[in-house]
Formats: sequence, structure tokens, C-alpha cells
Amino acid sequence: MGGCVSTSSRSNGEKVSPECLGISMFCRKRIRRTFSDHAVALKHLSSIPNRIFTNGKSRTSCIFTQQGRKGINQDAMIVWEDFMAEDVTFCGVFDGHGPHGHLVASKVRDVLPLKLMSTFQSFESKGAGDCCNEDPQLEVVDPDKDQVVDDKMETQWRESFLQSYKAMDKELRSQPNLDCFCSGSTAITLLKQGSDLYIGYIGDSRAILASKDENDSMVAVQLTVDLKPDLPKEAERIKQCKGRVFALQDEPEVQRVWLPFDNAPGLAMTRAFGDFCVKDYGVISVPEFSHRVLTERDKFIVLASDGVWDVLSNEEVVDIVSSASTRSSAARILVDAAAREWKVKYPTSKMDDCAVVCLFLDGKMDLESDNEEEQTFSSAALQRNHSGNAAESDDGHNSEPSLQRNTTVRSAEHNDVYKQVVAEADQETAVTEDQKWSGLEGVTRVNSLVQLPRFSDERPKP
Repeated sequence: MGGCVSTSSRSNGEKVSPECLGISMFCRKRIRRTFSDHAVALKHLSSIPNRIFTNGKSRTSCIFTQQGRKGINQDAMIVWEDFMAEDVTFCGVFDGHGPHGHLVASKVRDVLPLKLMSTFQSFESKGAGDCCNEDPQLEVVDPDKDQVVDDKMETQWRESFLQSYKAMDKELRSQPNLDCFCSGSTAITLLKQGSDLYIGYIGDSRAILASKDENDSMVAVQLTVDLKPDLPKEAERIKQCKGRVFALQDEPEVQRVWLPFDNAPGLAMTRAFGDFCVKDYGVISVPEFSHRVLTERDKFIVLASDGVWDVLSNEEVVDIVSSASTRSSAARILVDAAAREWKVKYPTSKMDDCAVVCLFLDGKMDLESDNEEEQTFSSAALQRNHSGNAAESDDGHNSEPSLQRNTTVRSAEHNDVYKQVVAEADQETAVTEDQKWSGLEGVTRVNSLVQLPRFSDERPKP
């Protein structure tokens, strides 16, 4: 029997089967807000209410992204409130890499939520019909049915995440106008429904939870694991598939994935969308999945790309967000803090792109009167941060990238590089048409890719 996305079955005191009550309520909600109503085609995404994907805020969250010093901003993010039903929120952060990484990240941001939605509804439609047609008064109330519904819901969401991620990667492989052979993206996706939190993720983007401990102190709880080659289980899978895992001499702390016959691409993660050049050698797009029941002690969730986690600890992120002057400015303040830390900790490195989603679990944001300055800033920052992403539309289609992520190539002129980085601190890096995807302009700390395979210009034969 199918599940539902309503938590009403937990709080309603009527003697009705909890399972049937939840499904029947979802059936009624589905009449008002359906998949076809929300997204007939990708071109209609921008008109969907309560869906934000650029710097700004919603009823319960704020999001912010800033371009780094490696070229075009390849991070994407989304918050979609009233996702499928009124009490469901979808959040995601996607960190692209490779020559077309920004296009991959934008594509995943737009398409993956729709696939997750349709996949779950297909599960629900298989069993909900019989339940909705039954007379709930004939059901015998069983106190254990709440747990049965919870278990069934978790199973359905787990399968929905697994199947939607698989379908997303399959679609990327078949895209004729988007070359994902040596480009890809991470994904950290979160679905909050009532007090239930469902998470699916690949790559090294991360989610943390800020919660009060028994001493009423705010603590950080890491919700995800960075899926990198330094994890023994991940590395073993790569090696069993004939891929290689090792670190470069000049960055011994960073394990990377390499082809068996070429010192490329040097991927710094073991799971990603795209990156089809290494999909036969152990890199997968199968997400890790987790379910957590939130409590009153849980205050907010932060999703961010590795540009934040490379320089800030989980505890520092919680402190920064919790001490923000206004909730609507929390994501921006966190990105600003990460940018300062990049300059201090890695002055000769190029700052990575940063993308942040802050989701406040009590459902409250600041009063409009408190946010006039923040709203003005967001509009200006949006124009500045997307100036390098020429004509990017909501569906991720834009012109060919002129500068992508840099490779890890050490420069002998460290002093000159340092001066260059300092000079660039208060101005955006110009992106010109003749710039190439290389790492010859400075020292980089950790890049998702080291170099393209020698056969990167050749598409694999079907």
C-alpha cells in the first residue's frame, strides 16, 4: 500500500487508519497542486511559486552564491517550498566541475527535483488508489500503524532518490548539446516533510544540522559524508573497477581518481553526475540516503559546496549562521566569512566558488522592515555574481563557457602570484573568450579535476 507526504496521520486524533488518512489527505492536496500544474516543461520553472534559485530568501530559508577566482561560477542551488504538498520543502546545492561543469550543475538543479517528484508519485499511485477508495471507518485502528507508515514512507523516499539520481545521470549521458564526458557535478539534496528529513547526496558537498544540546549550547551535527577517494570503501570500489587512486606529490593530502591508462582526470570525488570518462572505472552516481526525525532542539540546516567547507569547520559555520544579524543575511554572511578565510589561509590559492542554503526549521524569517538593506544587497550581488555567467537562463542553457575550473599546476613565480591574488581581492576576474581551461595562471589548492584525458575531445561510441 502506498505512502503519503502528509504528517497529519501523526497528529490527528480521529479513529481512522493513519495510513489511509495520510494518503487521502495527500490525494486531496494533489488535486490542488499536481506535478503537471507545477512543471509541464522546463521553460515554465521560473513561474513556479515558492521556488528560488538565485541569491535571496524565501519564507523559511536564505540562499547565496559567489563566484570564486577560478573562472565562471559553477555552483548552483535551489529551495523549493510547497514541493508536492504544502508542508514539503526541497533544498539542493550542486557543485559543477570540468569544462561544462556550470551547465551540468544548472541542469541537475532544474531537472532532478522534477524526477524526484515524478518518481515518488509513481510509487504512491501504485498503492494509494485502493486505500483512498476504501471506507476508513471499517479499518481497525492499530497503534503500530504509525510506525508502519513511517517505515513505508522511508522506503519509498529511498527508492525515489535512488531512481531519480539514476534517471538524472542517464539523461545527462543522452544530452546531445551538453558534453558531460569530462564534466560533472556533485549533489546534496534534502527533502523536509513535517518533522521528517530525507537526504540524498553524491560528491563532496555537505549538509550540517545546528541543534541545542543538553546544556542549551548550539552544536553542529554533520548529516552527510564527503564521498572522496580517501574513504576506504570508496577507494576499494574504484580499484576493483580498474581505476587508480593516488595523490599528487605537491598535494599529498588529496586522494584522486585516475584512469588506468592515463594520468587523468584526477577527480577529487568518487560519486558525481556526469564524468562519464571514469564511469566505467568505479565512479558512480548512486546516492547515499539517510532519514532523520527532527526535534524541537534542531534549529537550522546548512547546505554548502566545498568552497565553504575547505576553509570553515562545521562548528564555525554554525556559529556564523546563528550569530547573523538577520536570518535573511545568514547565507551571505557565511559566504563572506569563507571568502575572508580563503585569503588568510591560502593567500596564494584561487578561491573556490561558494554556494550556501540556510534552512530554518521553525519556519520563521525576519520581518520585511528588517530586510530592506539585505534585499537591496541581494539584488546588487546577484547582478555582480552572475556577470560571469553570460545569459544563464533558469533551465541552465547559456553560451559556451570561456573559462572553467583550473587544473592543479604549480607556478614557479609564487611572489608574483601572491601579488596577483591580492590585487584581485576587490575586483572580479575578467572572463574573456580566448581564455582556456588550464591552470597556468596561479596556484590552486584543491581542484575537482587535474587535467582532461588525452582523448577528451572524442565522444564515446554508443
